[in-house]
Amino acid sequence: MTPGGRIQAAIEALDFARMESRPADRVLHDYFRDRRFIGGKDRRAITEMFWGAMRNRARLASDCAIAEGRNVTDAQVRAESGRRLMIALCVAEKVANELDLALFTGEAYAPVALDKREVEWVTAMRQVKASDRPEWAWAETPEWLWPRFQELYAGAEEAEIKAARTEASVDLRINTLKAERSSVALRLSAEGVATEPMRFSPWGLRCTERSNVAATQAFQEGWVEVQDESAQLAALLVGAKPGESVVDFCAGAGGKTLALAAAMNNSGRLTACDISQARLDRGAVRLRRAGAFNVTRRALASESDKWVKRHKETYDRVMVDAPCSGSGTWRRNPDARWRTTPEDLAQLQNVQARILNSAARLVRPGGRLVYATCSMFSEENEAQVETFLAARDDFALLPVAAAWPENLGPVPAELAEMRMLRLTPGRHGTDGFFVAVMERAAKPDEAELEQGETA
Repeated sequence: MTPGGRIQAAIEALDFARMESRPADRVLHDYFRDRRFIGGKDRRAITEMFWGAMRNRARLASDCAIAEGRNVTDAQVRAESGRRLMIALCVAEKVANELDLALFTGEAYAPVALDKREVEWVTAMRQVKASDRPEWAWAETPEWLWPRFQELYAGAEEAEIKAARTEASVDLRINTLKAERSSVALRLSAEGVATEPMRFSPWGLRCTERSNVAATQAFQEGWVEVQDESAQLAALLVGAKPGESVVDFCAGAGGKTLALAAAMNNSGRLTACDISQARLDRGAVRLRRAGAFNVTRRALASESDKWVKRHKETYDRVMVDAPCSGSGTWRRNPDARWRTTPEDLAQLQNVQARILNSAARLVRPGGRLVYATCSMFSEENEAQVETFLAARDDFALLPVAAAWPENLGPVPAELAEMRMLRLTPGRHGTDGFFVAVMERAAKPDEAELEQGETA
């Protein structure tokens, strides 16, 4: 393809993403699938342009609006066309001659030349300064959510926003059922994938450059899984041990289920629950590849499925990775922030509360309940936990240091003082994530027995 043809392809993909409600990565995948004639080098260039526009969507839309003498709104950010976004990106970031307005010629599949109105608009756009943009557009955050982030970051806005705008790292969790971290790192290196140990997770390796991990034998043979460090820490804090009974209540496609199976060394009872049989079925492939065979998959009709009542107080550990806004993963899914509405957030809070209360029934006396989200918002996190604990005097919060498994070495200093785990891209280099570990009180006779044994 010509450079102009690549720009036109990026414009088309952006317009498809704007018109559909599906995640942008799936739209782009299908765009390439339907155009198999596009070669690898061209795909990489188109992908870079596509995500460049997606990651800077609010700032580009803001520049467009300012150049036209109007105020930008959330709705205008969502509605901005692929052509206008790419023109604005060319003005903002001319890189290696690929993003050049001179390539808008209409020849050889290139986008049509700028008309008189667009030429005037571009001239005005080149005069726009960063300080002209509203703060929420600079932050690539919907206007209605910006006050929440200001309160959350409290003086660290610039560092956090910059981190949230960057492309996320490729993180790997080693499968301890098959190998140790050092041997996995050596094997990946031999296959051309450079990694380094993670900052917090003893199970993790971080790729130091972009690599096709899925093409490696290490991945195909189940030695590693792609999983952000934050999700690894969430699974780690469940504290699952060999021989225990554990349930992953919102298992999805099984990323954390796999981590729990490894922590349990394939011993004990691990149940993966979800309301989607399709998601559970996708996880089955990963379980086989990892060699995890202590897992039973269970599709539930809802969070209050009769299965929950039948298994009341029978599990040592219950993990609830609740459905949420996903705001902690927006650096991986930059389009998702523009699909979230205030109504969505209110509805999610109701769902989270119902799931947490229902899953708590599964926890045996003396067992643990772990609530997690990939959200940055306190109403989905601390507020949910505090409301739950206020209504349940048989559960108590367990600080991170107390929940950290002893067999994994000392607690990282930056996490040791946290009552509830809260990770952010800027402070910790991970997705935004929240984890609270709660322990259910043992029954009086059990507590007395334990005290006697200790004495």
